[in-house]
Parts: sequence; structure tokens; C-alpha cells
Amino acid sequence: MNFLKTINPYRNIIDRLKNGKSVHREELRMLLETEDNEILEYLRQCADDVRRKIYGNAIYIRGLIEFTNYCKNDCYYCGIRRSNQNAERYRLTGKEILDCCKMGYKLGFRTFVLQGGEDNYYSQEHICDIIKSIRKEFPDCAITMSIGEKTRDFYEAMYEVGANRYLLRHETANEKHYKKLHPKELSLENRKACLFTLKEIGYQVGCGFMVGSPWQTTDTLLDDLEFIQKLQPHMVGIGPFIPHKDTPFGNRQQGSLEMTLRLLSIIRLMNPHVLLPATTALGTIHPTGREQGILWGANVVMPNLSPADVRKKYLLYNNKICTGDEAAECRSCLEKRMQSIGYHIVVDRGDYR
Repeated sequence: MNFLKTINPYRNIIDRLKNGKSVHREELRMLLETEDNEILEYLRQCADDVRRKIYGNAIYIRGLIEFTNYCKNDCYYCGIRRSNQNAERYRLTGKEILDCCKMGYKLGFRTFVLQGGEDNYYSQEHICDIIKSIRKEFPDCAITMSIGEKTRDFYEAMYEVGANRYLLRHETANEKHYKKLHPKELSLENRKACLFTLKEIGYQVGCGFMVGSPWQTTDTLLDDLEFIQKLQPHMVGIGPFIPHKDTPFGNRQQGSLEMTLRLLSIIRLMNPHVLLPATTALGTIHPTGREQGILWGANVVMPNLSPADVRKKYLLYNNKICTGDEAAECRSCLEKRMQSIGYHIVVDRGDYR
């Protein structure tokens, strides 16, 4: 028998990814579409091996502060879209945000993520004042912003006063798909341009997409993977699409756990050093979703530091978990969950290596 014919083509693709070799689009398609559980387990093991080689069994925590659920945009999938009249809106003051950071610091957080809708109430000056106050109080911490599409001047101003990282999920890298998820005033071209601008300025940059969003196909996922390779981000945030009842996609089917896990492993192999969260959305669709995310190559979790009384108001999708917990409860719960699968949470900024 010809030896070459006995080589498993799927394992060959995974091995090449693991060894830093390039693979073709159609080979990635094979990994996205295979139903062979042995191959998927091999994919998981390789992703876990690569992550352990670089980051060991350390899990990095980011303290998430959801400081406003006002948004000027009307994305069809999002629970805080401007057209949702049922959303109970709120904004945190600079003092309230700083108080969240103080509590988080005591709990061992060394990265704070300020996330909100695209809320023009917070001017460039206002946002920069908030960043300066956090930077002054916590000079050893990383500050991550996630407030959407801004001008270059706005991004540069935040960077100059102390913001280190920026998260801007692109949601889909396919133009036609993007238009089906967003109103016409939003542009994929601008979204991508913002990400490259952020990298040019010097931010550690995170992009990402929903898994299983309406009209997503294998080809649109391949476009996402190719865009990630082009951008070379420091972080990639992916999670399953979960519908929100008060949106046009309220009756759509949610994304699958299995495909999300598969993509986590592929992204880990394609970008070995990437910081990869096991998202709250994963934990929402499955009781051990975040633990499984870690086992498939993720190395970041993002507990919520927002005041407990606003958590249920920042609902991007249905049935979000941890909306009633205090920050200390979230931190302690995740610590135990990570220990149960052989990992440990570290008090560390968790910088890109």
C-alpha cells in the first residue's frame, strides 16, 4: 500500500497549523465541516498543547465594567439597539466606574474592560477623564476600551492618556452578510478600517464575531478566519449567537456550542499567541460552556464588575448568566470552575506574549 495514501488528510492539516505552516482556504473548510469526532478531539488536543506551551495553565481574568447601555446604533441582533423600547437604560458616572475598579483590584483584577454601547453622551473629553482617573489610581493595570467606532483623533486621545487595549468585534468579515445584520448607515469597510487604525496607534487590538448568526455559512466563517490572519489581532472574541427577544432576530436559532469550540481551536492554532476568551455567551448556552472553551484553547475569562443593580439591564441577548451575582461571587465561582479542570486564575495583566 502506498504510504502517502494512509496519511489522514485532516490530521495533516492540523499538524501543519500546529507547526506554523500555512493552509489553504479549502483545507480550513474541511476542518469546519468534518463530523469526525476523533479528528475534532485531535484538533482540541493540539490547540490545548499550543496554548499550554505559551501560556501554561494560567487563565487571565478581565474585569468587565458595562458602563452604559445607551447606543446610537440599531444592529438587528443586539438587545441594546436604539429601537428597543423595552430596554431599561442607564449610565454610570466616572466615580461609579472608578469604584468598580477599586473593588476589582482588591479581588485580583489587573485588567479593566470598559464596555458600552456607542453612547455620544460620553464625549472624548469625558472618556479621557475617566481613563486618566483609572490610570492614576492603578498604574500597574491594563485599561481596555470597547466603545465602538470612533475617529482616529478619539482613539489617539484615549491611548495618550493611558488606554492600552481596544476590543472591536467585526461580527462578520463578509460584506453581504454584514449588511444583513446591520442597518445601512453602518459599514463593514469602516469597521475594518477602525481596527487597522487602532493597531497603527499602538493598541493591543481585539476583533471577533458571532458563531451561528443568521445567514452565516462556512464561506462567511472562512472570510472571518482570513480577516483575522490579515489583521493579526492580539485578542479574538468569539461566542455563539444568542437571540434577544426584542430584536428582529428574536426567533432565530442560537449558535452551537460545538462549532464555537471548534473555531476556538482553529483560531488558537492559526494565531498561537492570541488571547482568547471563553465568553459569557458560551456559559449561557451550556452549564460548562466556559470550561469547555478553556479546554479547546481559550485562556481568558471576563467576570462582571458592573454594579449588581445594572447587570440585568445590559442584556445583549436572552438569559445572560451572572446578572445577579456580586463581583466577588463571580470571581470565586470562576476560580473554582477553572481549578476543576486543572487550570488556575492568575493575578496578572495577562499581556499578549
